[in-house]
Amino acid sequence: MKLIHRTAYFGFGLTLGVIFLIFFLGGKKTSCSYFPNARVLKNIRANKWSFSEEALNSFRNKEIDTAVVSVILQNGDVDFGKSETQREPCRIYYISGKSQDLKTLELQVENCDSTATILDVKLKK
Repeated sequence: MKLIHRTAYFGFGLTLGVIFLIFFLGGKKTSCSYFPNARVLKNIRANKWSFSEEALNSFRNKEIDTAVVSVILQNGDVDFGKSETQREPCRIYYISGKSQDLKTLELQVENCDSTATILDVKLKK
């Protein structure tokens, strides 16, 4: 079989595959979170959130809106070096990210099976 025929078959199969994927997966909210950072953030976003009194006081004292938590949990970075990933039954994660007003915040989050509790908020420099 000539190279031009192989290229044509490959192109035809690739086009059919792309059309198939667009048709079946186009309207669904599918995501691929293979990396540890993305998996942890997705798991925390899926759980029910609550705030500790210390975290609420930190938000009040630093005049930060609690809505910034969703922004940080969407685009933040998990510091696995500081986090307690082997702790049972709930793991503690340190997540840092920028808020809307470009302040860098660090959240301390306790992630259990069905709940995620924001334990503390710190401003990073």
